[in-house]
Amino acid sequence: MHTLDYITAGKDLLGSGKALIMVHGRGGSAEDILSLADALPVEDFALFAPKAAAHSWYPYSFMAPIQQNEPWLTGALHVLKQLVTDINVQGVTNENIYFVGFSQGACLTLEFVARNATRYGGVAAFTGGLIGDRLYPHHYTGDFGGTPIFIGTSDPDPHVPVSRVHDSTALLEKMNAAVTERIYPGMGHTITNSEITDAAQAVFAPAALKK
Repeated sequence: MHTLDYITAGKDLLGSGKALIMVHGRGGSAEDILSLADALPVEDFALFAPKAAAHSWYPYSFMAPIQQNEPWLTGALHVLKQLVTDINVQGVTNENIYFVGFSQGACLTLEFVARNATRYGGVAAFTGGLIGDRLYPHHYTGDFGGTPIFIGTSDPDPHVPVSRVHDSTALLEKMNAAVTERIYPGMGHTITNSEITDAAQAVFAPAALKK
């Protein structure tokens, strides 16, 4: 099972006042996802990258019946909850907490923020959607208060159907998120420079305006 274990980089949290939680994908690592920060405009952020046990947040597809991915999914969501709480305790409000995830990490990130919707700084989900064999609206509570959320994916993608991305976008918008959805024909299961540019504009440009 997962425990709260993470690595950090970037600015000191107390000095920056802004946190970016970066969630790696299946088979990836905290170090891998932290390297993505080099391509994003987050030089003045404190960076946090939690580690999944055995490099996987849950064992089966994100579109498997939810119970098949338990208790790992609940444990993974709890890790993110603990990390957000730890950041809050250090004086940083949710409005100054941002999230980035790739693949399985993008799915987990979207699932976490939707189950704990409030005004976050922003969310960038590189190839992901809400988790389950179908969407379960009763799992999701709160109001995003206009939180900018970017969701990008390839068409096609071997793991994430575009239809699930569309459905996730619609649900998040109903919860008052400002969603930017981008579908990239033939991109493959990866992150491209174009996608990074789009995500930076959608999620982190508003942060720059707060300086």
